[in-house]
Amino acid sequence: MGKTILDITMSLDGFIAGPGISKEEPMGRDGQRLHDWLFVHPSPEDRRVISDLLENAGSVILGGRTYLVAIGSVWENVSPFLIPAFVLCHDLPAEPAEGFTFVTDGIGAAHAMARTAARDKNVWVMGGAYTARQFLVAGILDELHLHIAPVMLCRGTRLFDFLGRNQVELEKLKAIDTPGATHLFYQVINPDNPYS
Repeated sequence: MGKTILDITMSLDGFIAGPGISKEEPMGRDGQRLHDWLFVHPSPEDRRVISDLLENAGSVILGGRTYLVAIGSVWENVSPFLIPAFVLCHDLPAEPAEGFTFVTDGIGAAHAMARTAARDKNVWVMGGAYTARQFLVAGILDELHLHIAPVMLCRGTRLFDFLGRNQVELEKLKAIDTPGATHLFYQVINPDNPYS
């Protein structure tokens, strides 16, 4: 059985997007800077990090807001994923794009569907922040893969706001430092995962 992994990029001060997220600016103002390590000047090690993620992922889960802001402006109305993609949403979109499965009955259902689709590979939780926090608080994540861009956005959408009162224990698996990012890999120590 594969793992369930949150893989996401954030600024040094904890933001995964700048302010003013919209279809015109899916990463918010200045938010695209976070992904320079991936799209602008990736090093060979950066390329290996993303290649490992993609080769080992059997399905992907994303939030409804991420889908709505990216589908037309970034993804040109078709799934960019070569694996089954599940969108957590409250309501089905009026014009659903091809290549996505829309899940309206919560993270447990989305996770079960994604695990089945992934078979023995990993389930990749890609965000946004609200989706990532739901999975972390519910104890579903096995690992966190955080890519820290060398920038402080100072405002926007924080990844780890509103996690509740329970401490989350982590074990560092490895760290990879490149000119474009510091890649941190943690195991989530959580014996009480209700969705295992």
